[in-house]
Amino acid sequence: MNSITQTFRSKLFAGIATLLPLYLTFIVIKFLFVTLEEISDPLLKRFDIDIPGLGIILTVSLIYLLGLVVTNFLGRKIFNIGENFVKRVPVVNMIYTTLKQITETFTKSSTDAFVGAVYIQYPRNGLWTMAFISGESKNEEGIEYYHLFVPTTPNPTSGFFLMIPQSDTIPTGMSVEEGLKTIISGGLLAPDKNPLL
Repeated sequence: MNSITQTFRSKLFAGIATLLPLYLTFIVIKFLFVTLEEISDPLLKRFDIDIPGLGIILTVSLIYLLGLVVTNFLGRKIFNIGENFVKRVPVVNMIYTTLKQITETFTKSSTDAFVGAVYIQYPRNGLWTMAFISGESKNEEGIEYYHLFVPTTPNPTSGFFLMIPQSDTIPTGMSVEEGLKTIISGGLLAPDKNPLL
């Protein structure tokens, strides 16, 4: 009887583990489509236009135009003025800054910020953690160092800066994007094999 219960429970959890990601993906996509449609809905109603999907196209176009505006000099200056105002509001400042850091982690090209991902022994020998290479330097003796950013889990926007001899690092064999996924997932998406000796 006990083995039947355990089998039922394991199969039930396997079913939940399969269904839950699919269901959450559907919910997120549905939310995005509904939200994008609703953003443009007042504008379309004003012109008495009722074409399914047009609201999504219009909203994406407006977001793209906003991206064009804030990436030129004048638009960036105007945006910075508004952003500085938001940052002066106590509670809003904390929420906005946190969300902006997380958003920038996913939207900015990681390859622009980091050269690669390596394993180092940190915070002590025998414990390995992942770090991202942000630069290189040499000391007076010619020893080559890596400038490393060691992110925290699950929020990779905070962490520590370390300088370590290149010989004390081991390449992960992962791209920066794969490394970030591993960090954010708390190791759940880490490869089955690692190059550690």
